[in-house]
Amino acid sequence: MSSIRAVILEHVRGEGLPPYERPRSGVPLARRDGTAVHGRTGAVTGVGEDGRVLWTHAFSGRPNAAHVSDGRVLVTTDSLEYTPWGHLGPALLLDLADGRLVAELRGARGAARDGGRFLLGLEGYGVFETREYDRDGAETDRWPSYGHYVVGSGVRVVEADRNTPTNNRVVRLLPGGAVTPGPRLSDPQPPKPVVLPDGTVLVLDGGQVLAVGRDLDTAVLVRLKDLSGDRAIRTLRWDGRDRLVASIAEPHPADPATYALDTWTLRLSHGGPGGGTAPSPAGSEP
Repeated sequence: MSSIRAVILEHVRGEGLPPYERPRSGVPLARRDGTAVHGRTGAVTGVGEDGRVLWTHAFSGRPNAAHVSDGRVLVTTDSLEYTPWGHLGPALLLDLADGRLVAELRGARGAARDGGRFLLGLEGYGVFETREYDRDGAETDRWPSYGHYVVGSGVRVVEADRNTPTNNRVVRLLPGGAVTPGPRLSDPQPPKPVVLPDGTVLVLDGGQVLAVGRDLDTAVLVRLKDLSGDRAIRTLRWDGRDRLVASIAEPHPADPATYALDTWTLRLSHGGPGGGTAPSPAGSEP
């Protein structure tokens, strides 16, 4: 892991809504090979570069994410009705060219690998696992882990078991269902991590930011605050330039509908004192 420094530039405290990650209207769920994948209640649509609708796959549910690999798209969905798995809807493996259904799978969170392969994870009711599927929807591997996936030269997982006390770690998935354990986490449900171009994963774990390298070597990048419970809602975001923004919202004990919201703006840089070139964000491990 390269040497990364963090400097707190600003800390703002006030009251407000939790920093929920809300979908942006009109923004496609995914885009690849000239096709943008859009979702709306009841349908997934493929749209060409000229704005023409190429295909529509109708179903009963609401898409929440899409992942593309080698002519296939995996769409995770929410059910419009309550089911034994809550509002979990089917995971749809579609052909990117024409939108035909290749396979209907079950999982809440996905990620794309190369060669038309996908990761699909599920957690709850005694299940805590990630499965790998090929381009035809056949299962090719399985691991006892679930969370935020970082895919590149391998697969790392920032686990999210939603248990108190938690057994979460940052782990690496290996072929044959093996898992290499990394640093323990204190957070039952960590927010989506930030991935830097050198493969370093930044994790907002409770009230501190961890930097986890490719080999799962770990350092505390910065301590923001001590948290008194496990009900805080957190986000970690990159602003697209040279700033990292961490937000922590804690409900007031007397009024759980009111939140104390802390927001920190940090500057990241490589190297020792004196800084260096600030890293840029990346959506996946290079």
